[in-house]
Amino acid sequence: MDTLISAAAKALAAGDPLAALKRVSLRDDAPALALRGIAMAQLGDLARARELLGNAARSFGAEEPVARARCHVAEAEIALVSRDLGRPMQGLRAARATLETFGDLTNAAHAGYLDARRLLLIGRLDEAERILGDVNVDALLATSRAGYALVVAGIAMRRIRAKPARDALERARAAAVSVGNAALTVEVERAVQAFQAPAARLIARGGERLLQLNEIEALIASDALVIDACRNVARARTAVVSLASRPVLFALARLLGETWPEDASREELLLRAFRAREADESHRTRLRVEIGRLREAIRPIAEIHATERGFILERHEAGTVAVLAPPVEEEHGEVLALLADGEAWSSSALALALDVSPRTVQRALDTLANNGKAEWFGHGRARRWIATSVPGFPTSLLLPAVGVVG
Repeated sequence: MDTLISAAAKALAAGDPLAALKRVSLRDDAPALALRGIAMAQLGDLARARELLGNAARSFGAEEPVARARCHVAEAEIALVSRDLGRPMQGLRAARATLETFGDLTNAAHAGYLDARRLLLIGRLDEAERILGDVNVDALLATSRAGYALVVAGIAMRRIRAKPARDALERARAAAVSVGNAALTVEVERAVQAFQAPAARLIARGGERLLQLNEIEALIASDALVIDACRNVARARTAVVSLASRPVLFALARLLGETWPEDASREELLLRAFRAREADESHRTRLRVEIGRLREAIRPIAEIHATERGFILERHEAGTVAVLAPPVEEEHGEVLALLADGEAWSSSALALALDVSPRTVQRALDTLANNGKAEWFGHGRARRWIATSVPGFPTSLLLPAVGVVG
């Protein structure tokens, strides 16, 4: 590298993008384009940064695979910050493999951390853990170590493991302090606040209260039968019955859990499951059919018996029944929970994170926008969505993860 390129790189490493731009702003050679792109990313102009890095990668060409791979990693990091989690990040693993082949272990480890962070955001926890297990932590720079610890904490929180999450957050905080980077410190503190905020409501015996993550973990480990309205499952210790694809059955199970140890009337069940305010014989017949299906589904952990006025939930063994519900329940709450992280999301990234179709997410976003709870900026693929009004404590900690129920 020439002296100007070297000085600009050192300025960027120190977090001074303006000093870097003073040295390379008028240059269009590949190394200068790459450094200008990173500087613009640090200044917050992500669109310009992505354009410059793309030009740099093309200028390096196939003759300089390491430099080109570094550009792809930087582009992927910008896509991650922009919550553009699909196609723009698809080349990240190939770039990581190239960097490992040519001995650039620091950037290869950083690419692995970015890949794991993306997988965490879209709920692929098992894959994220596998990627983290392959990352050479010792090769990471201090800033990346803080991010790595945040991913570890995020996975632990999504799996409802309070102590590992707390320990990882402490490591992230220590790494951020050692770097002295204000933006990184803010990111860590935001994660700490998410950990400390209420993650669910406990509804039991006619009352309810907010729970933090450690309390949720203790509840799940207890002898209680938990009707989990965050992930639409019923669980008793290690036995888990998923009703995520059967919303009518879950609605019935939830009401039976809320009224336990009393029974739930047929009228209440019809209203909750079918929204039938004036029930006729067809509604009552359907209720009997759905109760039969629910009885069969939860047979491993509980029974349902008919009473004079309705139905009652009974456990196989001694213990309480509790309903675990999101802190805030409203239409499209799962989308609001993701938007509540303060970042601007693309609709495609939201669809990936929730494992639903883009059209489903778009309808939800349109409804939230019409209700004044979300707004957008940008056009076409550059459109991003943010929350404008987030009441209470919406949280993504207990959103269902792909293939994970607890």
